[in-house]
Amino acid sequence: MADFRNILMVVNPISGGEEKDDLITEVQRAVEQQNCRFQLFKTTGENDIQKIKDEIDQFEPDRVLVVGGDGTVKIVAEALFHKDLPIAIFPAGSANGLALNLGIPDNREQQIEIALSDNFTDLDVLQVNDELCLHLSDIGLNAELIRNYESSSVRGKFGYLMQSIPTLIKSKYPYEYEVEIDGEIYNHKGIMLAIANCKKYGTGANINPEGKHDDGKFEIIIFKNIDITEILGTLREDVKFDPNFAETISTKEAKIRCKKPIAFQIDGEFIENTQKIEVKIAEKSLKIAVK
Repeated sequence: MADFRNILMVVNPISGGEEKDDLITEVQRAVEQQNCRFQLFKTTGENDIQKIKDEIDQFEPDRVLVVGGDGTVKIVAEALFHKDLPIAIFPAGSANGLALNLGIPDNREQQIEIALSDNFTDLDVLQVNDELCLHLSDIGLNAELIRNYESSSVRGKFGYLMQSIPTLIKSKYPYEYEVEIDGEIYNHKGIMLAIANCKKYGTGANINPEGKHDDGKFEIIIFKNIDITEILGTLREDVKFDPNFAETISTKEAKIRCKKPIAFQIDGEFIENTQKIEVKIAEKSLKIAVK
C-alpha cells in the first residue's frame, strides 16, 4: 500500500443505476485500516466542481477516489486539474470507457488494491473549447444518441440500446466537417467526427486502434458512413478500418467547423449543439492509479 494520510472519495450516487453503499463501506474500512482519514463526498448535479474544489481545500487529501462513469471522472478532473493530486477510478457508470482503456478490472477487491497502491499512469488531457476531455468526445451521430439517452428515463446500456433506432431515424446525417490542422484545411462528410485520447468507447468499440493515452497526441477520426461489417469489426483488438469507412488524423491541435449546429459530447456527457470546436493537448497531464 502507498503512503498517504487523507483519502477523499467522490461518489455519483445515481451513475449506472446501481447501489454503492457496500463499496463505500469496503473502501472506508480499507483506508482506516491504514490509519488514515476517510472523507466522503456525494455529487448532486448542482455546482459539483466548485463543491469538490472546496472539499479538497478543506480536507487536503493525498488522492481522490472517484466512483462513477466517465462524466464523473471528468468533473473531478476539472476540480483538481491544477493540483498535484492523483485519482483512482471505481467504474460505476452507464459507460466506463476510460476505466476500460486503462485496464481497471471489474473485481472490487482488485479495484481497492489499485486505488490504494502507488502505481500510476500519466493521462494526456485535451482542452476542448472551454472543457477538459479525458477519454473521447465526438460530434454527430453518437452525440445525438447521448443527448437522447440523457432525456430518457431508462439508464444503463439498455437505455442506450432503446435510443439507438430512434436516433438513426431522426438523424440528419451525413454532416459536413471542416478540419484545420497546422494551417491545412481538410473537408469531409460523414456520420460522426471523433476526437480520441484513448482507443475504446465503454461499449468496447475500438474506434482508435493506434491511439495511446500518454503520447502527447490525439486522433481525429472521421466516420464516413454506416457500414455494419466495419462497425462490428470495431469489437476486435486488431481492427483496421477501410478508408471508405473511416479516416484517422493524428495531431496535437485542431480546429473543427461545421456548416450547421451538430450535437457534441465530451466523455459521455452531452454538451450542446455546436458549429465550432477547438482542441489541443493541455500542458498538464492527469495521474491515475492503474495495475
